[in-house]
Amino acid sequence: MHSTILDYLDEIIAETSHVDSGSLPEGIPELAAADPDRAAVALCTVNGTVYASGDAEDRFSIQSMSKPFAYALAIEDRGFDAVLERIGVEPSGEAFDELSLEPGSGRPANPMINAGAIAAHALVRSDEAPAVDRLLALFSRLAQRPIEVDESLAASEIADGERDRDIARLLRAADLLPRDPSTVAEGYVRQCSAVVTVRDLALMASTLANGGVQPDTGERLFSRRTTKHVLSVMASCGMYDAAGDWLTSVGIPAKSGVSGGIIGVLPGQIGVAVRSPRLDPHGHSVRGIAMMEHLSDDLGLHLMEVGRPARSSLRETRRVSVEGRPATVYTLQGDLGLSGVESLVHEIVDRPPRTDTVVLDMSRVTGALPIARRTTAETAAKLVDEGREVVLVDAEETVPEVRAERGRAVERWTSERLEQSLLRDPGESTG
Repeated sequence: MHSTILDYLDEIIAETSHVDSGSLPEGIPELAAADPDRAAVALCTVNGTVYASGDAEDRFSIQSMSKPFAYALAIEDRGFDAVLERIGVEPSGEAFDELSLEPGSGRPANPMINAGAIAAHALVRSDEAPAVDRLLALFSRLAQRPIEVDESLAASEIADGERDRDIARLLRAADLLPRDPSTVAEGYVRQCSAVVTVRDLALMASTLANGGVQPDTGERLFSRRTTKHVLSVMASCGMYDAAGDWLTSVGIPAKSGVSGGIIGVLPGQIGVAVRSPRLDPHGHSVRGIAMMEHLSDDLGLHLMEVGRPARSSLRETRRVSVEGRPATVYTLQGDLGLSGVESLVHEIVDRPPRTDTVVLDMSRVTGALPIARRTTAETAAKLVDEGREVVLVDAEETVPEVRAERGRAVERWTSERLEQSLLRDPGESTG
């Protein structure tokens, strides 16, 4: 069965197809040559499942979306005190390439602007390998595939990177750069030239959502304290001089890049990535922002959303007999958001029920976001269209009317009817 979550992401691509304002970055020839109509969206749950739609296999440079991860590695290498001595955590209110150095100390305002990111790159240990090689190794572990530098892009940016070298020299003069400025500036450019896809970025972001643990491998890459700190800085500084607008409209920690990508993190639930090359005056993808706004509204991503749902809602899966029919019962609980209903969809898609009758038991569900209601209804409809009988135990009418192409009705039972049936013919739990 095709996942209803993929259907939803397909809709996000379609519903933002009219967004064609903005322009390609002129200062970098490789980025200026990008197809402006390319668009992709991906999300990854803290269980490690990635869903992607659009031009999801397109490869592009990570650019400033590398900054949170380089900052995290610098903290892991040097410790909080050593990093905070050299890089602040306050929003600059200025564009990404402004100097924004504190009067007196000379510290960059934060690690998300270029000055702070160059300082963070310099703090990544390079005793046994160049800092950029260690960062590429980190990106590869985050994305679960080898991540490499686009050498042509890196050479072009290094040749035209006098401003980055000037920033590095100023930091060196303020005794904030422990290594040669030219070497650091070149390493920083190469860091930003790493090639990724939206799938990679969603998986990388989900590690931050998962408290620093890569969700698929279970490897801890950052401590919880480091992850919390990085997400806090992303929330206040990640979108530069548009950070306030972003926090009020989308409401999640995020980081953009001039290649047209944006990553976002909903702690404890999902990592999200979008990409579309046309940029606004702040250097953010115009269509990417529109996609993120859709996701935030539909999925209840905003951090200030009251009563955000827990990440797991599939209580158990059982094979039983109900009224003489072999059946698979999926029991859901709590408040349903994307992460909760995704566990149901993932279970059904990856391990299709082996019975003709399927029961979706919603009796323990206390509330549901619109996306969870719709996704559950669409999943039920797909099961019906496959020829199965579907029973909804849903006294509160959490799930709206189910529209199946075959026109067969979905039975709606009370929890009492289900319990009486199971008492007469108890079954076996499978989850």
